[in-house]
Parts: sequence; structure tokens; C-alpha cells
Amino acid sequence: MVPADQDGGVMRTDLLTDPVAGLDEALATVDAFDRVLVSGLLRPQQIAGLTELADAVAGSPLAARVAEAAEKTAAGAAGEEHFVSLAAARIAVFGSVHDALVIRAAEATGRPSGEEIVQAAAETESPNLLAAARSWLSDLARAGWQSIDHDLISASAPVISALLAEPGLRRLAVLLDGFAAELAASCPGAALERVPVRRWDDLWSRGMLLTVPGVAATPAIGTVTGRLLPLGVDLLEHATAAQAQIHAVLEPDDGTAPRLVRASVTVPKPDTIIGAGIWQLLRPQLSLLAAVGEGRSMDLVDMPVTAEGDLLWQDEFARLGEPADAFATARVILPKAITPPVTPLDRHPARIAVPVFLEGYSTEGDEDALTFTFAGNHLAVETDRIPAAGPLTPKAVVGSSACIGLLRWDGGFRLQPLAVETTVRKKTTAVHAGAWAGGTTDKAGVKAEKAATDAAAVLRERAGRLLRK
Repeated sequence: MVPADQDGGVMRTDLLTDPVAGLDEALATVDAFDRVLVSGLLRPQQIAGLTELADAVAGSPLAARVAEAAEKTAAGAAGEEHFVSLAAARIAVFGSVHDALVIRAAEATGRPSGEEIVQAAAETESPNLLAAARSWLSDLARAGWQSIDHDLISASAPVISALLAEPGLRRLAVLLDGFAAELAASCPGAALERVPVRRWDDLWSRGMLLTVPGVAATPAIGTVTGRLLPLGVDLLEHATAAQAQIHAVLEPDDGTAPRLVRASVTVPKPDTIIGAGIWQLLRPQLSLLAAVGEGRSMDLVDMPVTAEGDLLWQDEFARLGEPADAFATARVILPKAITPPVTPLDRHPARIAVPVFLEGYSTEGDEDALTFTFAGNHLAVETDRIPAAGPLTPKAVVGSSACIGLLRWDGGFRLQPLAVETTVRKKTTAVHAGAWAGGTTDKAGVKAEKAATDAAAVLRERAGRLLRK
């Protein structure tokens, strides 16, 4: 909870467990449509799913288009423009789910929200490439996930190669590249024991919308000047890539209200570099990581930032500031920070990540199934999201008395810990997931970094050998 004497309100954790009106019905509508895509839109076996989706947007500007698309698809006579309408309706329904959950989170935290985003106009780039991508995605939809095969998936290769060559289409290209690789690894669809229906339908519908000229327009970009106070680091690791996203509060120099911002860096990585060694790949790309590791603020001058609160980090606009305790920031400044808005295409419950500060809780369960309890209200804790590249552990979370985390949603609100206060040798100690971001003298961290250095040296030597040949 946020103490009432710290200029903030009390966090209403009870609101996180109360039902959200219409939520179950909206998700049921999406699930019904998703079942249609399993068998394919060429000869849909679950026609009711099309009708439910059309009914869900009947009161919106999409109503006529989606009703026509549902009718044509049910008759097996739909074209690409109809598939685009169905994808738009699905994204709109999920957008309503996202908005309802974000409103509930705002009520629970008591924090203000920013103004709606106005997207910058974008010129239509390479319409032929967009049409080619839309054609392949339409072929996928006609076939359905149970009928995918290598011939169908390999047809995307020339389209993706051409898209990757166009900087303005890189967002769509990366999505299709990863999607095609995932589908190829799952061929043939008829042999799949379990189809990841919602994930594949998410990727398909998002891809379809990105093929519409102007949809991928970026939000307006401005600049900010002020003091950046890091809260914590969310580290994501994949076999071939890693990303660090720093969540922070910005205190603008112009005296306006503090605001939540993010700074991210993504790098390719070999699968032999894991754990704390990942920081070696990320540090050179983002100086902010050093400030996080040292517990320092950063002073920004005219740093570019999107309307969604994403800092487009450039080192020349930042310098290292004074020491800044993340828990002091969370207690005093976070309750007043404005939450940035989200662009329509990005409104999906999977993207919800709301920074929160909690204390005054008790814990139930163990390291694998942990919940925080507040006066009879329970909040599940996602200990499996804690990265191995830092000193924060599930055990430290179990024994904690205060926590900075990200409020997420996965069938219910859940908490991803970023840092905790716990008692070590009768002394309250802060433990951060990103404590090793800028380097460490911790024995475990030093050992992991050395292993990563050795692995990188071996890889460089092998690469040199291949080049010499």
C-alpha cells in the first residue's frame, strides 16, 4: 500500500480482485472468433464466432464493415479487405479489454492518466509490399492453423526479405519474420497437439492491420528536460536476443507533474551468453544502465520522447546525476506520476505493465506459487519473471516487506517484482533485479560475468577463423 502520509493515496488492492463489468463477455467473443481461425476462413466451421464478433462492434464505426465481412466469410466468399475488417474488430475488442483494465488499475493506484495520443501523419510507403504481406496473411487465414504446411509458410520468405530492406516497414517485417519462423517450427499444423490459438491470432490480426497504409504511423515525438529517477529494470531474454526496459519517473524542469517514462534497449545475443553476462551486451548501448546499477538519477536535456512515454535514448542528452533511492521515489513521487496513454494498435491486455509500490502485506505460499495478502485481498506474484541476471530471488520476495513491481494482467491482475526491501542481518536492505546492470562486485555476479566474457572470446575466435578461411 502507499501510505497516506506520503502525499499519495492508499492503493486499493481490493479493486484488483473485483470483477470488471463486461470483461468475460469480451474475452469470450475473442475466443469464439479465434476458434474460427483454427479451421480457417475459407470454409469456416465455427460460424457463430463470426456473428459474435460482428455483434460486439455493432455500436461502433466498424459495424457495417464487420457485418459484411462476417457474412461474406460465412459464405466462403470473403476477400482480403474483409479479413482486414475482421482483424480490426478483434483488435478493437481487445482494446476495450485493455482500456477497462487500465482504468481499473488507475482507480486502484489513484494516479492520473495522460491525454489521448495524436498520431503523426504518415505517407504510404511501398504499397505493393504491403499488399504482398496482406496476401500472405490472408492465405494463412483461409487455410487455418490446422492446415499450415511448409509450402504455405515458405511463401513468406521473399515478402519478408523485401520488407526488411525498407526501414519504414521494419516493424511489420520483424513481426512477420518471427511469426513465420514460429509457424515453420510447428508444421504440419495437422500434427499439432495444442495450437497456441490466442498468440497466433494476436500476431495475425496485428500483422493484418500493419499492412493498412498509415496504421503504423508513429506517435508525435517531443523532448523532455528534467531529472530521471529509475524505479527498476524489466529484463527479457530470448535464445537470440535480450531486452532491458527501465521504468522510471521523470520530474520535468518546467515544474509540471512528474510522469512515468521508459527507456529500452534490445540487442542480439548468442545462446551461450546467459544470466548476468547479458549485461555486457546491453551496457554499451544504454548508459542509463550504469545509473541504475549505481542507484543514481540522470539529468536530461532535450531528450526525445514519444507520446507513449518511451525515451528515444541518446547519450548526448543525458548526464549522471545525484544518488537516488528507488524506494524513496516509489513512496513519495510515484503516487503523483502521470501514466502515459497508449496508441490504439498497442492496446492489448498483454502489454499492461503498470509500475506500483506495495507495502504492509503478508505473503502466502512458496517461491513457486506466491501471493501478497492485504486485509483478505490476494495479489498473485509472478516469481518466474524474476531474471537470473541479478541478485533478486523468489526467496527474497517471500521475505520482503515492501516491493516495487509491474502490475500485469494474465487472466487476472498479477505482480512482477522489480525490487524489494527485505531484512538481512537485522537490517532493512533493498534488493533490485537490475542491481548488476552497471557491473557488480557480488561473487555470483562476477562469476557469471567472467563466464560470459570467456564465452564471447571463444565466439570471436571462431568467427575470426571463419573469416580467415
